[in-house]
Formats: sequence, C-alpha cells, structure tokens
Amino acid sequence: MSVVGFDLGFQSCYVAVARAGGIETVANEYSDRSTPSCISFGPKNRSVGAAAKSQVISNAKNTLQGFKRFHGRAYTDPFVQAEKPGLAYELVELPMGTTGIKVMYLEEERSFTTEQVAAMLLTKLKETAESALKKPVVDCVVAVPCFFTDAERRSVMDATQIAGLNCLRLINETTAVALAYGIYKQDLPAPEEKPRIVVFVDLGHSAYQVSVCAFNKGKLKVLATAFDPYVGGRKFDDVLVGYFCEEFGKKYKLDIKSNIRPLLRLAQECEKLKKLMSANASDLPLNIECFMNDIDVSGTMNRGHFEEMCDSLLSRIEGPLRSILEQTKLKKEDIYAVEIVGGATRIPAVKERIIRFFGKEISTTLNADEAVARGCALQCAILSPAFKVREFSITDLVPYPISLKWNSPAEEGLSDCEVFPKNHAAPFSKVLTFYRKEPFTLDAYYSAPKELPYPDPSLGQFHVQKVIPQADGSSSKVKVKVRVNVHGIFSVSSASLVEVHKTDDSEEPMETDQTAKEEEKMQVDLEEPKQEEAQPTQAETKSNPEEMETAQATPKDKKTDQPPQAKKAKVKTSTIELPIDHYPPWQIGRDTLNLFLENEGKMVMQDKLEKERIDAKNAVEEYVYEMRDKLCGIYEKFVNEDDRNSFILKLEDTENWLYEDGEDQPKQVYIDKLTDLKNLGHPIQARYLEFEERPKAFDELGKQIQLYMKVIHAFKNKEEAYDHLDPTDVDKVEKGINEAMEWMNNKMNLQMKQNLTADPVVKTKDIQTKTKELMSTCNPIVSKPKPKVEPPKEEQQAGEQNGPVENNTNGQGPQATEQSSESTASEAEKKLPEMDIE
Repeated sequence: MSVVGFDLGFQSCYVAVARAGGIETVANEYSDRSTPSCISFGPKNRSVGAAAKSQVISNAKNTLQGFKRFHGRAYTDPFVQAEKPGLAYELVELPMGTTGIKVMYLEEERSFTTEQVAAMLLTKLKETAESALKKPVVDCVVAVPCFFTDAERRSVMDATQIAGLNCLRLINETTAVALAYGIYKQDLPAPEEKPRIVVFVDLGHSAYQVSVCAFNKGKLKVLATAFDPYVGGRKFDDVLVGYFCEEFGKKYKLDIKSNIRPLLRLAQECEKLKKLMSANASDLPLNIECFMNDIDVSGTMNRGHFEEMCDSLLSRIEGPLRSILEQTKLKKEDIYAVEIVGGATRIPAVKERIIRFFGKEISTTLNADEAVARGCALQCAILSPAFKVREFSITDLVPYPISLKWNSPAEEGLSDCEVFPKNHAAPFSKVLTFYRKEPFTLDAYYSAPKELPYPDPSLGQFHVQKVIPQADGSSSKVKVKVRVNVHGIFSVSSASLVEVHKTDDSEEPMETDQTAKEEEKMQVDLEEPKQEEAQPTQAETKSNPEEMETAQATPKDKKTDQPPQAKKAKVKTSTIELPIDHYPPWQIGRDTLNLFLENEGKMVMQDKLEKERIDAKNAVEEYVYEMRDKLCGIYEKFVNEDDRNSFILKLEDTENWLYEDGEDQPKQVYIDKLTDLKNLGHPIQARYLEFEERPKAFDELGKQIQLYMKVIHAFKNKEEAYDHLDPTDVDKVEKGINEAMEWMNNKMNLQMKQNLTADPVVKTKDIQTKTKELMSTCNPIVSKPKPKVEPPKEEQQAGEQNGPVENNTNGQGPQATEQSSESTASEAEKKLPEMDIE
C-alpha cells in the first residue's frame, strides 16, 4: 500500500512518501524535489510541471499557473474578477456558473474546470510518486489552506477523484506543519502536564497562515488559526513589477502592461531579484535583453528601498499574530517557540516583524518548503495499516462558525442554531433532535460572513425525507446527526425517526432520558472509531450538554409536541433511517465526475502516445548524429569510400527531412526510417564489432589448445598425474587438438588476407562454438579422476593384529590403524585401571 502526501502549492508542489527509512521528499524526472504548478496545452499533448514552466512565455495563452485559488468559486466571484486582468490565459463562465479556463488543446478550443486542471497536476505528482516507490499510488493525503471553505474543499476532493486517487484526508497546511514538527519530538510534556504551546507561521507564495498548537506526548491540538489570504510572496513580486513598469515606462517609453509576454518576463526577473535581496543588502541590477520592441532594459534595486515600498504589506504581518493570541487568550510569555515555514518567510523584513511581535528569536528547525508535504505523508502513514507509526492523535478545528436554520411550524418563521462555533474541535459529530410531522429542510451556512474570504456563506440545503407523524397523530422525534469530517467538510450525515410503540393504552408513551442517551451514544460509538478523533465526540455525547442545547433550539416545538410527564412505563422504541437529499452550491455531479475521469484517462493516453512518437523521432535524430560521427571515426576502416559517402549523404537527407517534412509524422514513419538507416549501418557496425571481439575469441581458443597439449605431453612423459588415462582417449584428444589448431590457423590466414571493408571470413560466434566443441570433447577425458589404490590383504591383516585391544572390545575394528602412536598410548593408559596386573 502506498503512503503519499501531496502539497499542492500556488507556485510549486512537493511529494513526500513514507518508506522503511522514514519520510522522504521525492524528486521528479528533472531530479528536482519542487514541481512547478504549471500546465501547458499544445497541439499534440499537455505538458505538466517543469516542462510547462519553460513555456510560460512562449505559449503564454495556453499555459496555466496560479489556478489553486479558483477552487469552488463562481466566475462572478470578486476574487476571480480581481485576478483575471493579471492572467495570460482566458477565464470563462461555465454552464453551472463556476470558473472555467479556456485553452487551445489538440488544435481545438477547450474549456476545463478548476477541478480538471488540478487533477492534471495531481496526475503528474502521482506519476512522480509511483516512479519513486515502484508501485501504484492510490491512497494519499492532500494539504489545503486552513482558510478553505466547504465549497473549496469539496472541489479539491473532486480533483483527487478525477486523478484516480483516494484522498484519506484533506489536512490543513498549518496542521501538517505542526504534525511534522511534533511527531519527532521526544521531550514533549506528559499528557497530564501543561501542554507546550508552539506558533506556526506560514507565509507562502499566495497566502499567509498562522496557527497556535498545544503539544503533549503523543497528542497535538490546534487551538486557533488566523490568516490573510491576500498576503504572500507574489504580492511582494507585484510591488517590484509595478515599480519597474513605471521606471521603464519613463526611461524607455515602454507600455509594458499592454503586452502580457514582457510582463511575464519582468515578473520572473523580479522574483529572482527578490530572492537575491533576501541574501544581499547592496544595490542589485536587473537586466533584461530584447525586453520589448528589441530594447534592452536595466534597473537597480536594494533591500532598503524594497522594504519601504512593501511597508503596507509588512504592516499586515502582525494582524493574524495578534488574532491568535486574542482567540486563545494566551500571553506572549506562554509561547514556547515560533516556527516559520513558507518561501516568503525568508524575506528579512518579515522575520524582523515576527521577532519584534513575539519578543523572541524565531525557530527554523523545519524545512521551509517541504514541511507541509512531509506532514501529509506522516498523516497518511498514521491512517494506513501498512505502517506502524508512533501513536499521535491530531485534533484540528473548525475555522468558521457553522449554523443551521429551518422553518419552525410553531413559531411560523425561521429558527436557527449555531452548531459548531469558531475553533470547535474537528472532526466532530453532534445529534440534534427535531419534532416533526412531515419532511423538512435544514439550511447550513457560515454564521460569520465577514470573516469569510469567500462571498457565499451557504453550505447547501439538506432535505430530510419520509418524516411521518406518530400513530396517534403527534409529532415524531427525528434525530439528525451533523458532522464536520476529517476533510473539514460539513454534512448532515444521518437522520433517524424514533417510533414509539405503546404497551398500554391507559399510559402515555414516554421515552426515558437514559434510553435517549444510550441511543445517542450508540450512534456515535458505531461511527466515530472509524475516524481519527473519536474521544472528544464520545465524551461530549455521554454528558449530552450540546445535545441538550440543540434540542432546546426548538423550545416552542418541544412544548407543543411533547406529551406531558406521566408515570414511567415500559416503552418500546424503534428507529427508522431517513433518506437525506443534499444540494451543495458547487458540487460536481456523479455523472459529470465520471465523464471528467474518463477524459483525464484519454488525455493521459494521448500524452503517452505523443511521448512515444517524440521518442521515435529522437531515436532517428540520435542515430543520424551518432553514425555520421563514427563513419568519419572508428568505422572509417570498415566501409569503402563510395559506400561511406553514399551513407553520409543518406544521413544528411534524413536530417533535413526531420526538420522539414518529417517534423510531424506518425510514430511508425520514424520507426520505418530508423529501420532503413540501420539496414545500411548494421553491416558496418557488425564488421567493427567483429574486428574488436575476434582476437579475444581466437586467444581463448588458443589457450584451450595449449592446455590440452600440455596434458598430452605429460601423458607421453609418463607423469604420475596422467598415467591413469586410457591411450585411446588420449589419441582422441590429440586428434581433436590437431583439428582445432588446423582450423584456427586456416581461418586466421584467410581473415588476414580479407579486406576490413568486406564481411569477415570467420565470425566471433563461430570461434566460440569451435572452442565449446573442443572443450566438450577433451574435458571429460583429461579431467577424469585417478582411481584410489587399496593396500594388499596381508597389510590389512597385519594392521588389525597390531591394533590396540580396546578398539576390538569397543567394536571399532580396523579403524585403529589410522590412529597415531601417541593417541594409542594415551588410550592404553586410560584403560590401565581395568586390566589385571600380577
């Protein structure tokens, strides 16, 4: 089972995997652990990652970047409209009202949803993980910003499904960082002790997030989060771009903002300059050749001037820091450490502001770029049964307060109730009790719209179906279970109708509180252990404070519908599960999702076919260059001048064809072209290889002949080692040697007379075959073992008589002849006490 974590960044992505050795951030095909969040569409295929990044300027209108923040947003969303002018590609409104991206793909105009585009990037990251792990990747954990709303999270989940992934958890980026920090710490306080409070500051390319977490041994709890989704590294880049646009406009009379390509080039150079200024306080140059209208431009910038221009951005650093302290009512002295991650935290002025606010040095023990991906992989390892990980519980939170509203029959109007307040623990379930005679609708929404970085506070409608009154016509008790799951997504997970069966007509039906409590506890217990954080839910449900509150959310209903108290009687109750219809604002339908999944598969196949076509074309080009060099080099002696000239001409024609008519041909055309060239080049290559290998084969045959000749010579000299050989067999060996020697001398003489440009008289394979034949004939004869010689019978009998007495008595017999005289004497001495001596 694969254990993979994906950090889908605004500018770049990271993939971390769990292996036997621990967590590792894996590199892509360019040996780079960072994969740009770029997708480029061409007439034949898509490019994703580094290959797409190189086309940002050359194929600007069809190269997508910065699409992460369009998840779950309508085309009319103010954020989308604000981003639109700075994009090289075109945004369009899709039939459902969501944001689409229009590009030219396979020479036709296509519109893709944000989910489809994100799935393309995930598919690339999935391939990177698969090449590292050497096995398929399905299960994963994906990081999202902690300020993502329900709609945005649902959109990311849809993207993972389109990419063929099973997302075990959408984890907040700040929570992933906290997990990567805490799980390796050995000195955390014990569970019963005061927790260690750590602040995590994440300033990435597009957003600024802060969280404060409490750590105990084996336990992490997120206490509060704060954020500014509009402050990030790219805003600092925009300040530089704006400055140089104005400067170059005055200096070179250029209207840079009217042309997207120079603007993109300037943005790239400004990003490089920003990074240089983080390490250097002196004046730094910015030079771009042929920038616009064939004009070279240059300018300078230093850190001091840059910080002055960014003062309005830097002043927004303290806001979220102050917010988390206010939310948690912590003092600065309570903070154990301040950990910083994210690329933009490398800006010296940002560090200074954070240090000044907390009055302590910041900590950089985590990898600023890879911490999120590593935390995701750790979470995936915790959730996966394939890995044994140190027990570590994670309690996240609900970033915005969530409320429900419904039509109240008693009040003849709308009633509402805040189900999950801000910073409530998550994942979490609660049970609400309603008294109804007919189906009803619950509207879920964020109750603090001003805090949302999103225009629509609605979470969708939940229709509870098939609600019927009790047999006596009274309102039925409907228990509704609401949940914020591990992905941070809100849902009405179940609804059940409680039927009361009367046992005695004279007694009023009544359900005891204890029964209700047990029933609610049972419902939670059955579902919660599947999730990671079951304990808080169980604890709260046992005491039922929230249930009591939510049950009182419809007090009028309760008074009018609930029967009066009566004597306790045995009451039988049964529950019926009720169907729930959910209508979230931007959820992709199942049929559409399957269509997107199918389309993604087709595009992956198209990319694969195009790669194979390009590889076939490159193979022809590579062969042309390789053979042309060798024909004038190592192959020169093995081909006559006319053939060489005609072959070189053929290679040059092929090269010209590749850049003209052969620029865009099917794969099979390139394969046929390569086959034609190899038919001409193979005989030359074969002659060269034969020339190199033949002497080695002849040497080996000669060595074997000399070896067997030595054996024949020794036999004739009547040497003891070979005097056991049969003369007939020796004659057979001698005959084989003579035949082999004659064959070798004959072939060598013929080959010496043969021209190098002609095919060889004898091939290496023939010589090796001859060597094997000689060895198969001679080896069984010359390696025949010498038979053992047994001593005459008289010697054996003498040995038995001279042997020690005790050996015969012990039944060991003639083995005593092999013992030394010393051992025999010692044995006799051992037996002395048993002998009769007079």
